[in-house]
Amino acid sequence: MTTKNPTNPTFLIKGLAGRKTLKGVAHINGAKNAALKAMAAAVLFNKKVRLENVPHTADIDTMAAILEKLGAKISWIGEQNGEAEVVRDHIMEIDTTTMTGTTAAETGTEKNTHTDIDPTLAAGMRASVVLTGPLLARFGKVSFPAPGGCVIGARPIDLFIEGYKKMGAKVTLEDGLYKISAPNGLSGMDDFFHTISVGGTETLMMAAVLAKGKTILSNCAKEPEIVNVAEWLISCGAKIKGAGTSTIEIIGNGRNIGDDKKLLEPTKHFVTIPDRIEAGSFILLGALCAKDLVIENCEPKHLTAVLHLLNDSGVLIDTKPNAVQIKGNSRVNSSFKSFDIRTKEYPGFPTDLQAPAVTFLTQVTGESNILETIFEGRFKYVEDLETLGANITVLNPREVRVKGPTAFVQSVEKEVGGGDAPADLYAHDIRAGFAIVMAALTAKGQFVIHNAHLIDRGYEKLEERLKALGANIERVL
Repeated sequence: MTTKNPTNPTFLIKGLAGRKTLKGVAHINGAKNAALKAMAAAVLFNKKVRLENVPHTADIDTMAAILEKLGAKISWIGEQNGEAEVVRDHIMEIDTTTMTGTTAAETGTEKNTHTDIDPTLAAGMRASVVLTGPLLARFGKVSFPAPGGCVIGARPIDLFIEGYKKMGAKVTLEDGLYKISAPNGLSGMDDFFHTISVGGTETLMMAAVLAKGKTILSNCAKEPEIVNVAEWLISCGAKIKGAGTSTIEIIGNGRNIGDDKKLLEPTKHFVTIPDRIEAGSFILLGALCAKDLVIENCEPKHLTAVLHLLNDSGVLIDTKPNAVQIKGNSRVNSSFKSFDIRTKEYPGFPTDLQAPAVTFLTQVTGESNILETIFEGRFKYVEDLETLGANITVLNPREVRVKGPTAFVQSVEKEVGGGDAPADLYAHDIRAGFAIVMAALTAKGQFVIHNAHLIDRGYEKLEERLKALGANIERVL
């Protein structure tokens, strides 16, 4: 399997100058944050597993590359009709039976199969740390660097480390790599998350599936993506109760290292739930730039906090069982009312929609306070919005105040030889990147969005999908 070439493309966008001309249907892909964890969970199985509705994003490619370096075999497949046309893709198969958990030096072969997560690949994606739980549970050892990914503040891993210690593992830190070993397997334990952690909840839950005895995790994250993975594991033999609540109980299979009989059996395929963050992104975009837009293949109940705020703001939204429709949205954006945001763990307002929401709030009337309670340093995009004219005050690393409305306009610079050069804007992380794309589409003028590769990590073929809705956007390599 070939991963995407690590280039640094840009998006060239011509803004709509406040007009609401986008229209059509935006189909929401599977949640990358569920698919990534299901890919990691494949290590817990004794046969090839099949994952469906997997988005083709750069983060998925990175996780696939990490698994392949560990010895797994991964392939994308498509289902065809009688005329040999692919009618359904986004299906991935992962075979981890080819993983031995030993290094070439230990086996005396040249086969590159081990439990050392590749530091270079892991440095580009913090979600890689969830692999440590399944690897440790199956092979009794794992090594990994401090997780990387977006530039969104500190990403402490003490929750993982302390959890593994409570399960009987030995942890050392050597040359920037954590080395964890549990040669006799993991044991059940009681753990309380002092800070609610999505990654910690998922990783320790997966590790506990193969452990000896009962594990009780308290103060857990409740995100739908956790439930999605847990329900799949349960359907394949895992004993998990309480996923989606604050307390999760896991009865481990009691597996000894090397005993493949107690690995999970893939009796069901994993079907990725719709990406609530992608859906929320398109809903916020549609509120600013579309008169009529249908966001299909989504789960509105996963976006209750966002939809309530937009409804209260004055955006006309119709929710259906698997879709959200913005209809008759002909009012000028300044007619919408401002609102305050306090990001919280699910079911609160998602931190990943904070940046797109701020872009929305720059266009509505009133003052808004936005408090980021999950990650510090998540306001790097504010400077780019300010170059367009936004009135935003950074109160501290976790809080900003927005005063609207502000008509976004390109700051004009002359090209050599005459003509106006497009204004430069930057994607600082996945979601801030989408926020800047929103801002450019709302604005008057032409813009170059740099670091589009960061947007690619969370949004599949974004420029093609926006173009289908009527946006003037091009990818420039």
